[in-house]
Amino acid sequence: QVQLVESGGGLVQAGGSLRLSCAASGSIFRINVMGWYRQAPGKQRELVAAITKRGNTNYADFGEGRFTISRENAKNTVFLQMTSLKPEDTAVYYCAADKGPIFTGWGAVRYDYWGQGTQVTVSS
Repeated sequence: QVQLVESGGGLVQAGGSLRLSCAASGSIFRINVMGWYRQAPGKQRELVAAITKRGNTNYADFGEGRFTISRENAKNTVFLQMTSLKPEDTAVYYCAADKGPIFTGWGAVRYDYWGQGTQVTVSS
């Protein structure tokens, strides 16, 4: 089993920055893709960004140029640096991971492991 623990959420003013972290533990040796999703009240969960073990990245349009996903494989940790935050970025942010081990394209990724989520609130 895999455990994902997020940290780094909080309250920030519009235009500010936050850095989220997600530490993976357990049976992690097969994980390839790790990603961040978010869910705002009354809305569906949506992909924010994802990264493969080799560093290939995928971003939602709303995150391009503002959000950066990175990963430290040696520490089994993935990060989401968020800048120029907007009130509409307010949501619970979830870390996710696949079962791996092979990446065959973003359309084929299935996330089997999820963290508990961390709240990000952006005030106007």
